[in-house]
Amino acid sequence: MSKEHNHSHSHHLHHHHHKIETINKIMIWAIVINLLYVAIEAGVGLYGDSLGLMSDAGHNLGDVFSLVLTMIGFKLAHAAANHKFTYGYQKSTILIALLNAVILLVAVGVIIIESIRKIQHPEPIDGALVSWTAGIGIIVNGITAWMLMKDQKHDLNIRGAFLHMAADTLVSLGVVIAGIIISFTGFVLIDPIISLVIAAIILVSTWHMLHESLSLSIDGVPEDIDIEKLETDIESISHVKSIHHIHVWALSTTLNAMTVHVVIDSRDFEDETLSAIKEVAHNFGINHPTIQFETTSCGNSSLYETPVQ
Repeated sequence: MSKEHNHSHSHHLHHHHHKIETINKIMIWAIVINLLYVAIEAGVGLYGDSLGLMSDAGHNLGDVFSLVLTMIGFKLAHAAANHKFTYGYQKSTILIALLNAVILLVAVGVIIIESIRKIQHPEPIDGALVSWTAGIGIIVNGITAWMLMKDQKHDLNIRGAFLHMAADTLVSLGVVIAGIIISFTGFVLIDPIISLVIAAIILVSTWHMLHESLSLSIDGVPEDIDIEKLETDIESISHVKSIHHIHVWALSTTLNAMTVHVVIDSRDFEDETLSAIKEVAHNFGINHPTIQFETTSCGNSSLYETPVQ
């Protein structure tokens, strides 16, 4: 039995280690190709005096920084716990997701200000140059989004990076369209107009991430957990009379914790009730449940414990 258990445990560790290595490689490749593209785009934007390219290069640089932060967060999340940080550095992933969202909102502000300035003082632009450069962006951002697609379902940080890259692919497409319009019509105002559309796309894709990461950073219930259904499911377990002092929060962008006081009808059924509650918690995506059993309520009838003043 112990050999089988050890084999299963070592297989799980090997798979886990392989997954970390794979994501690290993806992030490094994404950072390198995006940095190269930022350098090309900024250079051509300066040469051709295109705000669309310059604002997109600035935003892509922000995305490179976001990718670096995401990789740091991912490494911190898998660092060992210690006497000082008994949960390890899990929470840093949430703070990094929040920082990423704030950086993107600042980028949106800069793009809007520059776009308004360009509308007030329009300047000639080489449409063909803009289109060709942004065309490369569609390839670079598209490849990066594709590399991140598989892992974005399970991690808010990677989802943030994926959303940025997917939005950037659309943004680059917008800049290509602006370049074509300028080439054929000479309507240079389309450049700042497209920049404002870029700002709106970034704002929409960032807003949800900002809301979710801010909520998780102050220990809000993760939005994919229906706490009322969780309470109902625990109370419907055999031998459970009632529950109180239930708390659910995120340890990281991928791990959730719960503490709950459970009133049971007899101490004789603690083990089977514990297993049943753990199974319910697992089904709700809660990795760290802590359960305190009582045969009579500990005095506070409130479902959510209020802090002592």
